[in-house]
Amino acid sequence: MTMPPSPLSRRWVLAALMAGAASPALAGPLARSLRPVPRPERQRQAAEAEALIRRARLDGKLAYAVADAATGEMLDLRNPVLGLPPASVAKSVTALYALETLGADHRFATQVLATGPVVDGRLLGDLVLAGGGDPTLDTDMLGDLAARLGATGLREVTGRFLFHAGDLPRLPAIDPAQPPHVGYNPAVSGLNLNFNRVHFEWKREGAGYDVTLDARARRFAPQVNVARMQVVDRPGPVYTYSSKGGVDEWTVAQGALGNGGARWLPVRQPALYCAEVFHTLARSAGIALPRPQEAAAPVTGTVLARHLSEPLTDILRDMMKFSTNMTAETVGLAATLARGGHPLTLTDSGQAMAAWLAARSGARKARFVDHSGLGDASRLTAVEMARMLAAVAPDARLKGLMKEVYLRDAKGRPLYDHPVSIRAKTGTLNFVSGLAGYVTFPSGRELAFAIFAADTERRAHLGPQELENPAGGKSWITRARRLQTDLLESWITSFG
Repeated sequence: MTMPPSPLSRRWVLAALMAGAASPALAGPLARSLRPVPRPERQRQAAEAEALIRRARLDGKLAYAVADAATGEMLDLRNPVLGLPPASVAKSVTALYALETLGADHRFATQVLATGPVVDGRLLGDLVLAGGGDPTLDTDMLGDLAARLGATGLREVTGRFLFHAGDLPRLPAIDPAQPPHVGYNPAVSGLNLNFNRVHFEWKREGAGYDVTLDARARRFAPQVNVARMQVVDRPGPVYTYSSKGGVDEWTVAQGALGNGGARWLPVRQPALYCAEVFHTLARSAGIALPRPQEAAAPVTGTVLARHLSEPLTDILRDMMKFSTNMTAETVGLAATLARGGHPLTLTDSGQAMAAWLAARSGARKARFVDHSGLGDASRLTAVEMARMLAAVAPDARLKGLMKEVYLRDAKGRPLYDHPVSIRAKTGTLNFVSGLAGYVTFPSGRELAFAIFAADTERRAHLGPQELENPAGGKSWITRARRLQTDLLESWITSFG
């Protein structure tokens, strides 16, 4: 799930962390782990950390590590071999994996191909919309692609209009365990649009509702046929989903709608969604296309029009800022393919990333079931995360992709001119909270840190109706954030 960034305070590391879910509840204080060689200041630091942990009253398990980024020396740690779900902190690993594999300047291409010649505005062959894995393609970009195609003089296609999603595997959802209607858990393919979400809007009309499903961006908002919505008079659940005849069939409980509103729903057939929207936009550009059909295999032909994404660095910066799950999965899969892998599932690709991380920084306990951290079966130790951050600190590539967060004064005002700089990536699922990044002091000294907390047993026992807003979930996250902030402030005081 994505949420806007917010500053760091005494009570909050970030006012909103990217959501997901988790749980084992432990009675009483959390167990201590082995620490670096004791010194007087470290004994004091350990005692202070214990007091902060007791005050947090955080059920579950906790692991953290803070290292000198220049030397890699571990300054403080807890539960060094305990692997916990990293949640969206995993996107930091994915970002580095993609950068080192694809390169900072890599761009994803979406192309329109012709299998025959264009004569007097008529294509004597098939027209093909070919995906290249771009996770950021939106309807406005697709409209511009259609306009460029129209500028070639093409007006009619005598053959078929085909679409092909490229080499990425087609996955109907990132994490099948999530509620069906959450927009942060869409499908993934090599041909994506609007982060594979459709805009659902409703307005009360008399005793009923006027509903629309469209592929809106800033300039274009074409309605779609790949998804349909029916308003149903029932107490619950709020949404149901099924797939019939290649269409996403949704129902929504009337009592949940009020007078009007809107939300994004996930698309389960993104390549068809993209092709359908392109069909509509091409018509607006003066090009008559047959109804889209999926190509059974890649099609070669002459490139008539092309859209290139922004450079990978820019894509990853937005991914880290807004924690877009689909972006993480797409770039992670693309990196695995570029390294010679043949992933059929996200877990296949996650395992390839874990093997790369083990070779890159010695993280032997890392296990990833995806690239976004949405799946709660991924495991990473805080020590492994801190070591990776320290290892890549000199070139600052990863640090530059992280959000800057700010300490606050006693009145809650951001201290924009505070001499200590903090850049970090957050991660949140129900009863899972993580934070990892860098603390930079005015002297130039830099710390690499990671904090993971999870009540995985409590998460595992959540019922289907509790997955979005479980009882006790918000207060647990609040305490986890407070503990993260307290630990950071303690380290700033001790090691600055």
